[in-house]
Amino acid sequence: TLGYQELFTNLRTWLTEITGFADTSLQPNSGAQGEYAGLMVIRAYHMNRGEGHRDVALIPTSAHGTNPASAVMAGMKVVLVKCDEKGNIDIEDLKSKATEHKDDLSCLMVTYPSTHGVFEEAIQEICATIHQYGGQVYMDGANMNAQVGLTSPGRIGADVCHLNLHKTFCIPHGGGGPGMGPICVASHLAPFLPGNPLVKTGGELAVSSISSAPYGSASILPISYAYIAMMGGDGLTNATKMAILNANYIKERLAGHYPILYTGSKGRAAHEMIVDCRAFKEVGVEVEDIAKRLMDYGYHAPTVSFPVAGTLMIEPTESETKAELDKFCDALLSIREEIREIEEGKADRVENVLKNAPHTAKMVLTGEWTMPYSREKAVFPIAFVKEGKFWPTVRRIDSAYGDRNLVCSCIPVEEYATETELA
Repeated sequence: TLGYQELFTNLRTWLTEITGFADTSLQPNSGAQGEYAGLMVIRAYHMNRGEGHRDVALIPTSAHGTNPASAVMAGMKVVLVKCDEKGNIDIEDLKSKATEHKDDLSCLMVTYPSTHGVFEEAIQEICATIHQYGGQVYMDGANMNAQVGLTSPGRIGADVCHLNLHKTFCIPHGGGGPGMGPICVASHLAPFLPGNPLVKTGGELAVSSISSAPYGSASILPISYAYIAMMGGDGLTNATKMAILNANYIKERLAGHYPILYTGSKGRAAHEMIVDCRAFKEVGVEVEDIAKRLMDYGYHAPTVSFPVAGTLMIEPTESETKAELDKFCDALLSIREEIREIEEGKADRVENVLKNAPHTAKMVLTGEWTMPYSREKAVFPIAFVKEGKFWPTVRRIDSAYGDRNLVCSCIPVEEYATETELA
């Protein structure tokens, strides 16, 4: 346990330094839980100052969906702030909303760089506007992997942020877990960091525990600890640079084939970009068709229809090699040619490789092949796929139906009754 205490202390110190803040709580167990913890700290800060009436959270329309959900859970009222045609926060609308709610303004929840894949160039002005009216700035740390070593939430002017250790700091979270969402805070918020009824954690005026374990998922913290220790300051900074470079490399390779929805004033993306697929609707191709077709090329699709419906949001991170990035780009460019075949009338609008994707082994190896395209085109559309084919196990499901209707896999209740009668 003494060794763990040393690990916790060192990790808190490192994360605090990286974010440019004064203290850190390791307790939250996910990014969303980190959001909630940060907002509860802000709420406690206002209450301690005799301003418990401050309950308005300004949230840009480009924000992660968890932001407004966390704000409501923390007892706040959500007021949306518009974005301009370039995907940035509309400064005039922000100032208008801040002025309108100045007496009750609790905080702004902002993601930097934005979910639109752009560094908000007015971020310091945005933070200053909120502070002018007595509010606090909660920075969503989901995109911290585009900041580490280059800038920090503290430097930008935020008051609190959460960190997705399972993203920026190397914890693998495939399959839905585990997650870690520590919060880092400026000095005036440090007294309110979450406590624990049994173990002394948090500040002198600690809010109640956010998770039952005082240090969150302590068993997975050594992963981030080892990652930071081995990378060092220069390594972490280079990882950030590579994440941004990789995203812009993909952007340039796709240029002229797919429109990129938002870029900064210099024509660059941040660490991710939004590929606009909405124009393909004219020939019956939806973004979901592109996502399913990518499975035939051996790729799980990037984020679909978030934060903009009908788009793909691509975030390569720092971990892929140039060879892998090129394969992924080749796959998307090949799919673009398949769409072009539909546009030019060379492929049917209904019976085509995109609408029938993904293609399983059973589909192409069993029975008579009746599709208007070859088996090879279906499952080996490009040379590199043959080198290590990934076979989807099932064909396309009706995703929307599953979202809107309860589907139970258990046996009907009537069968239980029959078994009882037979017994």
